[in-house]
Amino acid sequence: MTETGSVTWPPAPIRTERLVLREPEARDRAAIIELLASPEVGAYLGGPRARDELERALPQTPERRLGRFAVELDGAMIGTVELNRRNAEHLSQVRPDAGEAELGYLFLPQAWGHGYAAEACAAVLGWFADARPDRSVVLCTQTANDRSMRLAARLGFTEVQLYEAWGAEQWMGIRSPAAPPA
Repeated sequence: MTETGSVTWPPAPIRTERLVLREPEARDRAAIIELLASPEVGAYLGGPRARDELERALPQTPERRLGRFAVELDGAMIGTVELNRRNAEHLSQVRPDAGEAELGYLFLPQAWGHGYAAEACAAVLGWFADARPDRSVVLCTQTANDRSMRLAARLGFTEVQLYEAWGAEQWMGIRSPAAPPA
């Protein structure tokens, strides 16, 4: 998200049953490098990035970005969840005039299969629904990414379109804003 509107950033940490979602900090750098260098994490994202390149390129303190959360379990970062407003030049196929935010997430492979992504994404979507109740959220993923496709369905995203990008079929789903109270 690039516009702040009425969104206070950073929010107080969001606590779920098992997780804490907070603004990324300098102590998360090693886990962020691990995420971006992981062949498993990069499998549907164009592949892993070189660890030495990441060591040189990533700042010691993460750039402050509205909508980016570090996901913490028992005091250690296990992933990130991000809501980002994309512009027309971004290749994700988000409709530039629709005012949508795009949900993105990365989790370390050892955190897979425990429901952490669903728990963290649901918490961020709840935060966003409170902060921007008028805005829809989209999610884009490769159709071959079975885990991500299941998560999209579990979070209530419905298909908007299929498209070809980066040499693979991509899926875009939308989650409409909550209906106003009756």
